Amino acid sequence: MFELDIRSRKPIYEQLMDKIKELIVYGILKPDEQLPSVRALSAQLTVNPNTIQKAYRELERDGYIYSQPGKGSFVSPAEQQPQDIQREAMREQLLKLFAEAIYLGFTQSDMEKLYRQAMEGKGGVQDD
Repeated sequence: MFELDIRSRKPIYEQLMDKIKELIVYGILKPDEQLPSVRALSAQLTVNPNTIQKAYRELERDGYIYSQPGKGSFVSPAEQQPQDIQREAMREQLLKLFAEAIYLGFTQSDMEKLYRQAMEGKGGVQDD
């Protein structure tokens, strides 16, 4: 389920966070679905348990997951998932990416196609 690139400059906990966020956003991990335990995921990925714990802690802080003592970590229900603060941070990131894409020669049409691809990946509805 989770694959990490140990040669990447990106920290392992961030790679794990990104992968879990992606699985949540695309509906592969459903609300209230239990995530693998820190110990199990650590063994599966051969990563220090503290690294897994840090990723889970950050995901919980961001509202993507919640934990229940003695039971584990679970995907947050959609209505409790990140909203205002995360949306603003995402907006700022997108503006930077759009500016870079424009600099690299992407057209509005290119970006609209990418937007439609992202909507299809999430199962969204398109207006053609």
